[in-house]
Amino acid sequence: MAMFAPGAFAQLPVFNKNQQVRTEATTRRLITPVRLMWQKGNVVNAAGLLKKGNGQAEIADKTLCTLTNKDTSHAAILLDFGKEMHGGLQLVTGMYKGGKPVKVRLRFGESAAEAMSDIDTLKNATNDHAMRDYVLHLPWLGKLEAGNTGFRFVRIDLLDDNTELKLKELSAIMVYRDIPYLGSFHSSDTLLNKIWMTGAYTVHLNIQDHLWDGIKRDRLVWIGDMHPETSTIAAVFGYNDVVPKSLDLARDITPLPGYMNGIVSYSMWWVLIQRDWYMHTGDIKYLRQQKTYLAKLLDHYIKNIDAANSEQFNDGWRFLDWPSSKDPKAIHAGLQAMLVMTLDAGADLSKALNDAATAKRCTDAIARLKKNVPDAGQSKQAAALLALSGLVPARQANQVISANGVHNYSTFFGYYMLLAKAKAGDYEGGINAIRNYWGQMLQLGATTFWEDFNVDWIPNAARIDELVPAGKTDLHAKYGDYSYKGYRNSLAHGWASGPTPWLTEFVLGVKVMAPGCRVIKITPHLGDLSFAEGTFPTPYGMVKIKHTRLAGGKIKTIVSGPKQVKIIR
Repeated sequence: MAMFAPGAFAQLPVFNKNQQVRTEATTRRLITPVRLMWQKGNVVNAAGLLKKGNGQAEIADKTLCTLTNKDTSHAAILLDFGKEMHGGLQLVTGMYKGGKPVKVRLRFGESAAEAMSDIDTLKNATNDHAMRDYVLHLPWLGKLEAGNTGFRFVRIDLLDDNTELKLKELSAIMVYRDIPYLGSFHSSDTLLNKIWMTGAYTVHLNIQDHLWDGIKRDRLVWIGDMHPETSTIAAVFGYNDVVPKSLDLARDITPLPGYMNGIVSYSMWWVLIQRDWYMHTGDIKYLRQQKTYLAKLLDHYIKNIDAANSEQFNDGWRFLDWPSSKDPKAIHAGLQAMLVMTLDAGADLSKALNDAATAKRCTDAIARLKKNVPDAGQSKQAAALLALSGLVPARQANQVISANGVHNYSTFFGYYMLLAKAKAGDYEGGINAIRNYWGQMLQLGATTFWEDFNVDWIPNAARIDELVPAGKTDLHAKYGDYSYKGYRNSLAHGWASGPTPWLTEFVLGVKVMAPGCRVIKITPHLGDLSFAEGTFPTPYGMVKIKHTRLAGGKIKTIVSGPKQVKIIR
């Protein structure tokens, strides 16, 4: 006789009135390794770990992967799961000699070399934010789950002398949100197609309980870093509650006049994301929840304009991105430009909220700021923001951005360099920058985009999915700067996803013109592509687009979408 009726577990009560139940939006998938990359010592049948298992320990006479330590000769293996993921490991053990738990060391890595590294200061291998290198005991004839980090590679060392371990199965536990890829991009260039999907997948991994910036390190809500991510989410997944949930977290833990994450520009990004999110979703009910905070934040920003019509923030961290962080001239120009962009978005939002007084204060302040145009020097970051704010002509800024190709690009602000190039009409230059910068990460074995990357790293660099050959450079260990030196550099960072929304907006040509995607303008820019097609998610359904270059260069466009969406060309 059944103790519980079907579905009864869904109705289980809270155990007492003081306890709370929290559900999570993530799901799990068990992934088998695809490759044994390395082994040492006495290891038998490691290839058996590449087979799909059932997750159950068994009393059976079968050949399992066996690691045996004889005296001080210790066994170890390195496995490749084929693609970056977020989660941990499930290990199922057999009946090994001794019949008691055995001690192993697990090392997770986003590169093969990181998984082979020790915690040290020289190469900056760390356990920051997520444990990726630690010791634990495995049960005899049982199952254990361990790990919560970003990884592709795992090394397992059997630690004790004169010990045996039998592994029946070893699977990665991929923890992710099971959401469909509604948006799509496909063109005549397979590299661009792969870049678009890689950016989408990078952000997908970071859509956890909140929207993170990195799945190994930077598992935090960094509100400025979110802007490329929320742009990617809108282009690929459409509405997802992780966006308002993360925006609200940043708001709720940042009482005014404080700045989100302690950074002057990051509360500006909050305003810009709110405007973009409202344009995509048309969710006025959610926007109204921001009205009081938004108005006070905008007033605070306006008060930080001095008599010379210059931003004069001195009560927070003056930061754009890391590569520009030692250039006060660039930071000033960038903050002046971002303040214009923020107040412009603030005016739009205030009008939507019927707050005419705040909207007017924003537009009046913009007029003042435009009387003072700082010199950006040769900073590509500042030049991009000056172009996007309208403080300098986009074509003038594009000369700075285009100098020396993609040298001095950054994975975060590379998105704004691309946007500035589009504003300057340099669409083909933007396409080539995507190939020459983000494409190079793929050439080095990336399956997700990185927190930091410089094309100067490329000469003599080993791929991240191989053990570093003699004479080659371990770029993960050697390079990186600021907060992401060496192995601490995250190789799955959402702020690097900019090419995905850029290709959707400027190659497919999708521009949202009215809140809720009620009006969408289609203006393709194929550059050297012979065709580009894809889909774009709206609150009412999918817009489908196909552009084909005809003989003579004319572009034929076919577009269809929901009846609630007005499509203009």
